[in-house]
Amino acid sequence: MNVKYRVDLSQPERDDLRSLASKGKPHARRVKRAQILLAADAGVSDDTIAASVQTSGSTIYRTKQRFVEEGLEAALSEEPRPGAARKLSGKEEVQLVALACSDPPAGCSRWTMQLLADALVELVEHDTISNETIRRRLKEKKIKPWQKKMWCIPKVDGEFVARMEDVLDLYGEAPDPLRPVICFDESPTQLIGEVRTPIPPAPGRPERYDNEYKRNGTANLFVFVDAHRSWRKVKVTDRRTNADFAACMRDLVDLHYPQADKIRVVLDNLSTHTAAALYQSLPAPEARRILRRIEFHHTPKHASWLNMVEIEIGVLKSQCLDRRIDNREKLEAEIRAWERRRNDSGARITWMFSTDLARIKMAKAYPKPTANES
Repeated sequence: MNVKYRVDLSQPERDDLRSLASKGKPHARRVKRAQILLAADAGVSDDTIAASVQTSGSTIYRTKQRFVEEGLEAALSEEPRPGAARKLSGKEEVQLVALACSDPPAGCSRWTMQLLADALVELVEHDTISNETIRRRLKEKKIKPWQKKMWCIPKVDGEFVARMEDVLDLYGEAPDPLRPVICFDESPTQLIGEVRTPIPPAPGRPERYDNEYKRNGTANLFVFVDAHRSWRKVKVTDRRTNADFAACMRDLVDLHYPQADKIRVVLDNLSTHTAAALYQSLPAPEARRILRRIEFHHTPKHASWLNMVEIEIGVLKSQCLDRRIDNREKLEAEIRAWERRRNDSGARITWMFSTDLARIKMAKAYPKPTANES
């Protein structure tokens, strides 16, 4: 044993180290150092400690040295590691960022680590730059030039703001049974059948199914959700034509909300989502009767996220439709069961975005009013 760095622990220190040593993986390195100190305090030789703790002699030496010279906490903590100097200077890192944010070379769909390293070598005074250097610097800057994300980029003008605030004001109203706010949209779904019978799960083995499947057609889902109470309705149809939309609006008026004076319907800008669709599908008196009870509120273009029903459709897909359903009868039965259970549970969407919050968060995007001309 190295007498110069002899470990003599006090009883409180032993108790603390024993407690630490029992914690396991969350503090693995500290636990290992605690075990070294406890063994050294008990008079165990360095060779025996190295074998039992599975560490090197140099680690044992440094741990004991730091305990004697700097105290218990220093011995348990990570020793500072200066490491090698950074390969790229600040200016060179700026050049790397500019490259990564530019178009890739001709004939390449995206930047790779090697392409960036080769291009940067031509701009700076280094003979070589490793891919790892490029990776670390990009990670620090949170840049991933090989990734793309598709997004609908709206034009935020006066019309966008007017429609957005109209919808947000509806969500912010107190519930009124005579003037309900109903969010409406449709979503296609495929009818997928199995080619081979799946193997059910067993202890220690998940369910297994063949990656081959057969497509049995499609169906359309019209989804209604009340913005202020736990109610949603899903109607399964073959298509989403003017006639289908008109039938949904008639159901809303006659079946779902017969006592309402005015039903405010939030919907997107699909070509069928208009009053004209009712006149094209129903006799004029019938179309007018329905429209007297309905008030359309369209979301801004490229802003379907403002329609609360989009969230409900996501819940429907994850809770009910995330599997293979091969025929329409089963699809309707499964959706009815999901709908009944979710309505009975009292689940509803808690909408957090308001008109006041929009004016704060999106202040820079709001159009600037022009000064009155004198």
